[in-house]
Amino acid sequence: MHLARAIHFDESDMNVFHSPARTGEWAVSGGFEFSNWSDADLVGKARQAFANGWLGVETFGRVTFVAVTRIEEGEYRDLARRLADHFVTVYGAPSVEAALPVAEEELAQMAELCADHAPNTVLTVLRELTEAGVREQFRFIEATEAGLEQFAIHGEIEE
Repeated sequence: MHLARAIHFDESDMNVFHSPARTGEWAVSGGFEFSNWSDADLVGKARQAFANGWLGVETFGRVTFVAVTRIEEGEYRDLARRLADHFVTVYGAPSVEAALPVAEEELAQMAELCADHAPNTVLTVLRELTEAGVREQFRFIEATEAGLEQFAIHGEIEE
């Protein structure tokens, strides 16, 4: 099974999000955070999180890019529990047991999004508010094979 981990190409996420995700943490879309938002909420760093931030499932910070990678079943179950805990703590779900199916659904949607992509495929998200609610669009940037000549140092060995 595949899921996605937060990646950073530079330090910009540290400046554009209130709480940036940690490099390497598992991530989901996290669009549920914006379900009750209006245009009035879309200002500053909150707008950036809404517009293109994935949600890290360890720090619950945001990140611009994620990369597809393999996840073990045990890690997946731990993430579901962590996300369910978050739903209780932050969103007032009545219990972890009640929140667990919703957390599992969120992870399943992310796994489905990653399923048809090779490891190291980079994903981005773009959100907008519509009359019907939050609309998400996803882009996929496939990893390319790097040729050895890009990394090899050419020269002669002195004897």
